[in-house]
Amino acid sequence: MKRILLITGLALCMVIGVARSDTPTTTDALLAQLAGIDYLQGNFEQTQQGQNGKTMATSSGRFQLLRPGFFSWEILSPDSQLIIANPEFLWHHDRDLETVTRRPVAGSEQMAPLQVLGGDEDILRERFTVNQSSDTSFTLIPVASDPGFQHLTLTFSNGTLVSMQILDSLNQQVEVRFSNLDSTTPLAPEDFAFSPPDGADLFYYDE
Repeated sequence: MKRILLITGLALCMVIGVARSDTPTTTDALLAQLAGIDYLQGNFEQTQQGQNGKTMATSSGRFQLLRPGFFSWEILSPDSQLIIANPEFLWHHDRDLETVTRRPVAGSEQMAPLQVLGGDEDILRERFTVNQSSDTSFTLIPVASDPGFQHLTLTFSNGTLVSMQILDSLNQQVEVRFSNLDSTTPLAPEDFAFSPPDGADLFYYDE
């Protein structure tokens, strides 16, 4: 369904126990950048481009991140959608279609880019090859054979994440730019609680 948030469809691997090929110093450099992010929130602008470079879709909204394991991604334009992840479930609420989807996190082979950003050190060390193109730019390549994407690039400025670039399995480019970032206002797990609204069609993939 094209309306489903592209970020959730760009799956990242969660396969444990596969040998990694990145050098420890490269991963350590990325972890050093992430070490200063306990919680983060702000706005985003997302653009999807096809193989020909033509813009296929744009969206904007706000997000919240609590490391490790929690994020909220809310599209406000052109439609209204909410994605919330905690260590147990990934929820997707399409407000326009009045549908709610729930998928388990544990045992899944996939995770969304913000889940990778919010993941712990073991996830980054065991499941990704990390390349560093500059002091502030890191590319993560999943080790899994079918992760749903080819690579994810994180770019930082003054210790703060400013953009993500994703190349998906269909060779489509997705760029996410962040703004109005706040890394000082504390967030807690209860900020990521979610209950399906009355009347929504429910699709639970863990039952």
